[in-house]
Amino acid sequence: MIAREADRLIVTVPLIMDNARSLLEAGRAALMSGEQVIDLGKVVEADSSALAVMLGWMRAASLSRSTIKFVNIPAGVRSLAELYGVAELLPLA
Repeated sequence: MIAREADRLIVTVPLIMDNARSLLEAGRAALMSGEQVIDLGKVVEADSSALAVMLGWMRAASLSRSTIKFVNIPAGVRSLAELYGVAELLPLA
């Protein structure tokens, strides 16, 4: 679901409604103090729940006094973020 490779957390499953709750929890559990990079480059399918999960991870990082940055965000998720007016909230690496 989420693999750690060097300094990155790699999401390896679709970011869709069916996986949203378990991905949110897996991401929270994987967060460590300091800066984390979450790589979405292996995500082959995503829906609007992806944004909810990403915002949830940001909230969890803030509470644990860590920071996260997203890389390789799928084009569809970027488009949704722009449509919903939250693109500027997403920390990009």
